[in-house]
Parts: sequence; structure tokens; C-alpha cells
Amino acid sequence: MTFYLVDDDSSVLRVLENIIEEFDLGDVVGMVKDSEKALVQIPNLKPSIVVVDMLMPNMDGCALVKALKDGLPDTRFVMLSQVSSKNIISKAYDCGVEFFISKPVNQIEIRNVLGNIKEKLEMERTFKMIEGMFNKGDKHASIKVPDQMSDQVKKIKMIFSKLGIMGEKGGEDLIQICSYMLENNLKTFDFKVRDICDELCDNPKAMEQRLRRAINRGLINLANLGIEDYMNENFIRFSSTLYDFENVKAEMDFIRGKRESGGKISVRKFIDNLILMVLETS
Repeated sequence: MTFYLVDDDSSVLRVLENIIEEFDLGDVVGMVKDSEKALVQIPNLKPSIVVVDMLMPNMDGCALVKALKDGLPDTRFVMLSQVSSKNIISKAYDCGVEFFISKPVNQIEIRNVLGNIKEKLEMERTFKMIEGMFNKGDKHASIKVPDQMSDQVKKIKMIFSKLGIMGEKGGEDLIQICSYMLENNLKTFDFKVRDICDELCDNPKAMEQRLRRAINRGLINLANLGIEDYMNENFIRFSSTLYDFENVKAEMDFIRGKRESGGKISVRKFIDNLILMVLETS
């Protein structure tokens, strides 16, 4: 895992570099105080994660991310900012960052956020490797044996327990869908979630509604957890993997009465990322 750091404050660069090295998150392949220099270097280095300050002279962090993002689909961007108003945070997510971190830099938050993104990238790479293996008809790729499936279902239940949705009817539906997809080596982008529901029950519309309710309940529980303890390990882990952090933040603001609507969910993304998490730890 490689990192590139952009901030016009040398002390922030040193702190970030020390955190990455101390917690063995990866290698820092470059760090600059000039965003225009970063614009030239980053495409050649193709780092896994770019950490950039929002309020940079000449070219701000948002402009830098927008200029780089299309050409670097596998790179993730994290935004730092001394100013953390609602408009600034919204602007950061609109330009395509994975996570927004308010200054001053907090060692635990940086470690958790970067570690979480690292884990997500490794999951995606594992998934692509497995997908490629099946696409090539690898002789070693076979349908999951019962013991493997049992372990994977246990992992799903553990995740649901942490999200507080084990008691939801839709939770059992999600386990059924994930089991079906794992057994048959399927991905949701192969077809619609409704098609899978149609394959598994007589009332796919009702099943899909139960899925949405369960996933939305998980979002609400996660948002409440974040309000209570922003540095909670489960909050950090699930808020930008199973859900988009922007929507988790929106749900937190809704609960606090700061906005009129909560965060949105994606059934497809939730299922895909849930399966990624299970495969990564198998």
C-alpha cells in the first residue's frame, strides 16, 4: 500500500508520515507542499491513497482531486481541512474523496481511517483476483464446500450482530442471498437484486423491502454509534465499507436535527461489500 501526501504545512506532512510508518500502514512514496507539483507527480506514481489538504494555495485540494480522479480509478483520496463547516464537507465529498478528516490531525483517527481504506482496497483486490480466477476457469476454483459456507455465514452473522440487525427479518434474507451468491460465485453486477430475490422466494418485492429495512436499520444504528463514539472501531470499519460515509454522516446530522432527511442506502453495494468482507477474511 502506497501513500502520497499533499499539505502546505510541513509539520502536518511529518505527522502523517510518522503515523503511516509507526503503524505499518504502507510506504510514503511522495509528499509535497505544492498541489501543482502533486498534479504532475501523482499520475506517474499511482499511489494507493492520496491525503490532501483542502485549503491549498494556487490549486485547492478539491480541484486537485477532480483533476486526478478520472485518470486514477484505483486511487483513493482523503481530504484534510482546518475548516469543517457543512459546506466544506459537502464540497469535499462532491469532488470524490473517500473520507474527510478535520484538523488538527488526530493520530488515532488518521490510523483508523487510513487503515480502514487500506482494508477496503485489499478486499477489492482480493475480489478481483477471485473473479479473475473464476473467469479463467481455474481448475482450483470450485464451489464452496459446506464447512466453508458455514464459516462464511458465521462471519456474516457476526457483522450483523455488530450492526444490530440480527433480529431483523431482512437480516435472514440477506444471509440467504449472500449464501446463494457465495455458493454460486455470483456478483450483484451480473443481474439485479430483484432477480436474486425472485430466485429465492415467491414474493420478491416483499423480500426486497425487508432487505432495505434491515440495511437502513443498520445505517441508523451505525449513525447513533458514531454520535456516541466517533472513534469506535465498528463505526470506523463499517461507515465507509458497507455504507458510504457521506450517507452515514447525513444520517448522523438527521438524528441531531441538523437536516431534514437522513442518509441513503444501496442494497447492491451493501451486499457486494458484505461479500467482499467475508471473502477477505476467509
